[in-house]
Amino acid sequence: MHTFPALALAFAPVLAAATEVTGTFDVKVTPVPAQRAAADDTRGRMTFTKTFQGALAGTSEGEMLTAGAPATGTAGYVALERFTGTLDGRRGSFVMQHSGTMAGGRQELAIVISPGSGTGELAGIAGTAAIAIEGGKHYYTVRYTLP
Repeated sequence: MHTFPALALAFAPVLAAATEVTGTFDVKVTPVPAQRAAADDTRGRMTFTKTFQGALAGTSEGEMLTAGAPATGTAGYVALERFTGTLDGRRGSFVMQHSGTMAGGRQELAIVISPGSGTGELAGIAGTAAIAIEGGKHYYTVRYTLP
């Protein structure tokens, strides 16, 4: 079984000749009300939507599962996000898989394009993504290859 960072490393040879694009996005996160059996259960679920600007232009919808205490800087999350729009002018969709943790002031995030998820002119896409937040603004970098 591969961990997400290992999966991202598995793409490294494929992405050696990858195209890299950057841009910005806006995000809206909506918590889903929890129905917990135990008061100390720290799991959470959220839905989110994003609007992307730049070489990646379009929208995405996603679902996120969390655990831990984000307010204290210690937590983890996984998410699946389906993007629909254009990438460098090619129309289609694909799914991004997120796996993130934060603890002790450190954050780690791995985002890979889910193999086999590309449609339309993005069929066969492979790659990775990164997110940065600076001054409250969200930035993306996507490295990808297409057949």
